[in-house]
Amino acid sequence: MYLHGFLFSFLQMYDFTPGDEFSWRVIKENKQTSSYFLSLSFQIQVIEDDKAKCNEPFTTGVRGQAPPLVTTNFQVKDQGNASPRFIRCTAYNMPCTADMAKQSQVPLAAVIKPLATLPPDETPPYLVDHGETGPIRCNRCKAYMCPYMQFIEGGRRFQCGFCSCVTEVPPHYFQHLDHTGKRVDCYDRPELSLGSYEFLATVDYCKNNKLPQPPAFIFLIDVSYNAVKSGMVSIVCQELKTLLDYLPRENPDMDSVVRVGFVTYNKVLHFYNVKGSLAQPQMLVVSDVSDMFVPLLDGFLVNVNDSRLVIESLLDQIPEMFADTRETETVFGPVIQAGLEALKAADCAGKLFVFHTSLPIAEAPGKLKNREDKKLIGTDKEKSLFQPQASFYNSLAKDCVAQGCCVDLFLFPNQYVDVATLGVVPVSTGGSVYKYTYFQAQSDQERFLNDLRRDIQKPVGFDAVMRVRTSTGIRATDFFGSFFMSNTTDVELAGLDCDKAITVEFKHDDKLSEETGALMQCAVLYTSCSGQRRLRIHNMAVNCCSQLADLYRNCETDTIINFFSKYAFRGILNNPTKAVRDTLVNQCAQILACYRKNCASPSSAGQLILPECMKLLPVYLNCVLKSDVLLPGADVSLDDRAYLRQLISCMDVAETHVFFYPRLLPLTKLESGSLPVAVRDSEERLSKGGVYLLETGLHLFLWVGASAQQELLLNIFGTQSFSQIDPATVRDALPVLENPFSQRLREIIESFRAQRSRYMKLMVVKQEDRAELIFRHFLVEDKSASGGASYVDFLCHMHKEIRQLLS
Repeated sequence: MYLHGFLFSFLQMYDFTPGDEFSWRVIKENKQTSSYFLSLSFQIQVIEDDKAKCNEPFTTGVRGQAPPLVTTNFQVKDQGNASPRFIRCTAYNMPCTADMAKQSQVPLAAVIKPLATLPPDETPPYLVDHGETGPIRCNRCKAYMCPYMQFIEGGRRFQCGFCSCVTEVPPHYFQHLDHTGKRVDCYDRPELSLGSYEFLATVDYCKNNKLPQPPAFIFLIDVSYNAVKSGMVSIVCQELKTLLDYLPRENPDMDSVVRVGFVTYNKVLHFYNVKGSLAQPQMLVVSDVSDMFVPLLDGFLVNVNDSRLVIESLLDQIPEMFADTRETETVFGPVIQAGLEALKAADCAGKLFVFHTSLPIAEAPGKLKNREDKKLIGTDKEKSLFQPQASFYNSLAKDCVAQGCCVDLFLFPNQYVDVATLGVVPVSTGGSVYKYTYFQAQSDQERFLNDLRRDIQKPVGFDAVMRVRTSTGIRATDFFGSFFMSNTTDVELAGLDCDKAITVEFKHDDKLSEETGALMQCAVLYTSCSGQRRLRIHNMAVNCCSQLADLYRNCETDTIINFFSKYAFRGILNNPTKAVRDTLVNQCAQILACYRKNCASPSSAGQLILPECMKLLPVYLNCVLKSDVLLPGADVSLDDRAYLRQLISCMDVAETHVFFYPRLLPLTKLESGSLPVAVRDSEERLSKGGVYLLETGLHLFLWVGASAQQELLLNIFGTQSFSQIDPATVRDALPVLENPFSQRLREIIESFRAQRSRYMKLMVVKQEDRAELIFRHFLVEDKSASGGASYVDFLCHMHKEIRQLLS
């Protein structure tokens, strides 16, 4: 960052001298222009240092040990605490008292991803079957058997690590203790030695004491004019013929037991009988959408193998049946009601896949009006734009959760569709929203199909309830994510897939002990895709401290940012965005001021001091403040803001990290098996002679400098001239060229895509082209067009805030 005028004066005015925790350096860069380089951001260095020191697998047996950063590749060995892939904490050394927590302002939270996918070299949670009696639990607090239970009286009883209640050990579970007081079978039982495992649930854990039926998938396809014209209907029908072979299953060698059903709709709904004994599928039309019902039971939900020919015939016919439609109006509420009623009739849980194009303005329950009003942005009424229009969808969501009906919504809008309202049911049921604005088959098909394939195939549980128990002294008080809560303790999810994370905040209700630490146990009761009722358990033990320095030494900035972003993005439902931004800045300043006052060695008032593990907090927080949700540009639609707000609500720590601070890689040299070292997200890091890959978690950009080396252009595009590169011809995939550089770059792109829950479309951006405005939006250390501060300016502002708090 080259600095002139005011900023250089500012640096002279304040004494920015090196400190133990954080250093400011002003380095003469160019004597002729008297420009100066300010080395502020340790972001890349912190990431690289963490990678360098992670040479061994991370073992979870040490209480309070912070894991490697989410940007580091590492192997996990479960030795009694849940893997950081399942749980990450903001602080691994919790303050012993509420006063200490309030003084520090460090949020105490955990980001839990209960069904996270593990790498191939790590063992998935073991399934434990305790037979008809079910899992062993504490009599009082109902915590499940785990490594924190202390066996006493020769093994005949155990004392709960959460509430200290003593419970008798059932005769069939009894085992003798060794000389250390541990059961002799401790390491043979996952629930006594591991941080994560599963229990097979008994009938007592099932609704109405009945074992669940296998789940069903229902595909509901908008066949209005816009849906047909864009090519969406044809693409969906063609792809489903293949995807039906990849429905989720417990065992890859066995057929899936998931049943399927099909509905098409515009102003009315068309149900299809695809019973295997039929020669052709049969359509039944429901035109009275005010009181939705399912016109057939037998033949609507079917096994794919039993009805394959009829299903394929239907999917071939749907695009032809509606090819000449002129119907532009659609319904939406009755569509979800139809799927819900079908699952009720079949007495099973399941998922609805809704493919929808436009604002539902047809006369029907859930009808919406266009309320897009940019004049409200920046006013106290702006918050109303993020709230649903009517209570109808909240009530519908509640009914869906009760049935275990999860909704995934694929949107293909050409104009405003009110994502804030349409997304209520997907978000409340644990589902997902996907958005493809101005969908064109030729350019957007690849992204949509990859998202659809992954969505249908990924591991998922149904009819889930999650409860987080804690040891005496703290309790879970707030939850963020895609779910529904009918009380203050149970997180209800009609569906829970491997990508969904729930962020949980904890508060003190008593003193904690440094000797015993603090415990948390996340228990998720769900129905597997094979119809089995299971309990997945994750345990975490952290240290407790009476000194603020110990708290600040064991925090995790990435997890703190995950919490801050979700807290802020929910806050805009009830507060002006400016007030939300100010609250974030104030809390960050209080965290850093508390550290300086109580933990840092005496230093000049003009010196900015940051804790070692929080030196990236300002750069990341500035990225949150500049996000399109909190500080939108003129071209950011209300739907896009609502979409991002909903999307981030269920992201894990790795996803929020790359979303707020994208990864920028220089592509000068590419070596097999390793990635280039990333550079800071700033325009001054871009060389006209280079090519850079930028990943945001939702998009991929390939930026080509105007003076890019001929060799680079040849290796990537097969052309020697910058002017010959046509970004429009590079649709999502680079040319397949027979050279090692091309092959390695394409491998990197595919590996990035494999790490994310959504397919990232590749966009080639030439320097000084119009598309460069989009690319520069993600250079988050620079000042943004919407008025967001550069990293340097924000640090100066943060330093002023801290000094005011200390004065």
